[in-house]
Amino acid sequence: MADDIDMSALEREAAPQPFDPVRILLDALAAIGTVWTFGLMLLICADVIGRSFLNMPITGVAEIAANSIVGIVFLQIGATIYAKRMTRADFLIDGILSSRVPGLAWAIELVFLLIGAAVMAFVAWAAWPGVWTSLAAREFFGVQGLFTVQTWPFRALIVLGGAAGALAYLMLFVAEIGGRRKPAEG
Repeated sequence: MADDIDMSALEREAAPQPFDPVRILLDALAAIGTVWTFGLMLLICADVIGRSFLNMPITGVAEIAANSIVGIVFLQIGATIYAKRMTRADFLIDGILSSRVPGLAWAIELVFLLIGAAVMAFVAWAAWPGVWTSLAAREFFGVQGLFTVQTWPFRALIVLGGAAGALAYLMLFVAEIGGRRKPAEG
């Protein structure tokens, strides 16, 4: 089995990537989400150890974890989209249509990218008033007097992630239009 591995492929250098500020921005947001995930993992482990062995749970871990998941997802969604890792029906577009009707496959891809951009922009637009409402009302989650955290930063991450996702879809659309002409019908 080990003889089947092409070691020279592992030793070759990857082709240099062109400067892409959108990728840098989206990857930076995703990196923040990754660090946040690691910190959340440490917090949960510390709470479990404190709760189980010291009879001293950390206050607010459940609330922090519940809201952190939303923040982490929206920090990482733009990079996921830009890397073309968002869930979709690849078997239909790439597997069936691209070999039989390449023009239709290309058109479906373009429509998918535009709908994705519209959905993500709608998410950002729909969440925007909630940011201001939570700021004005001084909205928080947790138990007052014991543990509270304001909700507006988490709502702002939804807006940021929605905008990042829309940007990623639009940039992929532009790349698809500019990088590849519509294939001839076959």
